[in-house]
Parts: sequence; C-alpha cells; structure tokens
Amino acid sequence: MVARSVADLPETMQAIGFDAPGGPDVLRIETVPLPRLRPDDLLIRVAYAGVNRPDCLQRAGAYPPPPGASPLLGLEVSGEVVAVGSEVPREMLGQMVAALTPGGGYAEYCAAHWQHCLPVPDGMLLAEAAALPETLFTVWHNLFERGLARDGESVLIHGGTSGIGTMAIMLAKAFDMEVIVTCGDADKCAAATRIGADLAINYRETDYVEAVLAHTGGKGVNVVLDMVSGDYVARNLRCMAEDGRHVTIAVLGGAKADINMAVVMMRRLTLTGSTLRPRTDAFKSALADEIADNAWPLFADGELSPVMDMTFPLADAAAAHARMEKGEHIGKIVLEVAGG
Repeated sequence: MVARSVADLPETMQAIGFDAPGGPDVLRIETVPLPRLRPDDLLIRVAYAGVNRPDCLQRAGAYPPPPGASPLLGLEVSGEVVAVGSEVPREMLGQMVAALTPGGGYAEYCAAHWQHCLPVPDGMLLAEAAALPETLFTVWHNLFERGLARDGESVLIHGGTSGIGTMAIMLAKAFDMEVIVTCGDADKCAAATRIGADLAINYRETDYVEAVLAHTGGKGVNVVLDMVSGDYVARNLRCMAEDGRHVTIAVLGGAKADINMAVVMMRRLTLTGSTLRPRTDAFKSALADEIADNAWPLFADGELSPVMDMTFPLADAAAAHARMEKGEHIGKIVLEVAGG
C-alpha cells in the first residue's frame, strides 16, 4: 500500500469487538492490527461510523460477515484516506470520503473498496457523511432499481422513522412520490410527517391496510418497501395497486409468509427483495456510480441531509446498540471515532 507517511500509521488500532454473541453488553474496546489492504482498497482514518440494524444482528450471532470481510462490526464510515492499494488512484490520498464497507467500521481505521466511496463535499458534516452510505445504497437499489419506483407513484414504507425509513421518505419525495409510512407511536408519526411523509399511520392504533386504501381511494400503492416480512406480507399485498411491486429488505417480523398466490397472479404483483452486504464489489461499484449521478448531488448541494438521532463515542457502542434495539431512535445513530 501507499501511505501519506508510513510513520503516521500505527501497527495497531482501537476497535469494538466481542468474545461471543450476545446482547449489547458483550461489546468492548480491544486492540487489533490495522487492516491489510487489497490492491483495490484504501485505508480510511475513521471520523464517524454509522450504526445499523445488521450490526446488531451480527453481534447477536444472527448475521455473520461474508467471506473475506472484516469480522469487526460497521458497514459505513466517513473519514480521511490515509493509504491506498496498488490499483487505487493516488490522488485519493488525503480526500475525505463516505464509504460503504462489508465490515470493519467500528474502529480507528477501516479498509474499503475505493469505488465504494463517495466524496464528502465542503459543508457536509462528517457525522452526517457517515450516516449516508448504508441506507442510501440500500434504499436506492431497493426502491428505485428493484421496486422500479417512478415519479408520481406511491409507496408504503414500514419503519418510517428508522434510518432506512427516513432515507426512503426523503428520496421518494425528492422524486415526487406520494409517501405513506407506518410508525409505532404518535411522536414518530409526527416526526415522519415533518420529514416529508404524506401520511403517517400509527400501526398500534390503526389498521394500516384500511388507512392505505382510504388514503388512495381504494387503489392501493405502487410500491411497498418492507422490513418486517412475516405476517405483514399478506397484509401488504392488500395495500397494493395492480402491477404493484413488493420489496423486502429485512425480516424483523419473521422470515416466512403465508400468501395467496392467486391474488399475486390476478393483480400482476411482483415480489422481490435483496441484501446488500454479500453482493459483489462490481455490483456495489456500479451502484455507487448510479448514486453518484442521481442521488449524491441532492446531499452534496444541501437539498437533502440525513435525519440524525444520537452520536455516541466509539467506546459506548453498547449504548448505541441498546438504543437501536429499543426502537427509541428517529433517524441515524453514529459513533464518533476521531471526530471532525
């Protein structure tokens, strides 16, 4: 690898680790070697790291990292490029980037594929930059590529105040979509409405199927972005317009669903879904290019900014996980590493 100054790079770093799967309290600071770079990797001195639901699943033993990925938690970071692999443009040294990574973000230094990085523009806070890659890549691919969402269409988003939910609201509204979300209480419904949702449904008090059909005059929505799955899937299908698309991005409510396939056939519905982390480097690079052309300018120009919840020091990663798992957050939780 090529470093700005070899003397500037230590041999070890502080990172969050755990000895065995468990609750948030298993997380602890440990000393580990610096990441080894592949030819197409760069090394980032981490300013902030985003916290995401897959991190909690991995900590609990339910979501192992893909082959070749860092065993450390953390799927997105922001910071300065301090070293580059042999196939990375040298001009990236010293740049501030936001990076999607298959792991390793909860650390002082993180390796990432250079083509999975986006430049942090002047005026963007590094904490906000770290809150963008995982949700932005996930929502763009699932809502617009797999869900084929188009201007003027309507979308139902479950988990409206999660990191994914808030990103989906903002992007959908930026492309002139009608946005309906579900949330777990009145305060979260109010927050979702402030972010841009046209209708926020408290699913604990209201049948969201009836509310969606009432709002759409019985037509239903064109796209459902679902992170619940389980028994939500059959109910979601009742919310969908003809030729609607149902996109599953998580299975928080269970991995199995019982649905009437005759309804799928008669209404010409499409059921799809995806996971981002195990996809190939080439796929993620192509996705990053599309985002750079179509979505990143909205954030670089300040038209959009991520909804931020709380920032925790790296050493308090356990508290960050506990907050996420309690469902108290609205928007993104990040960990401060070097700051800036």
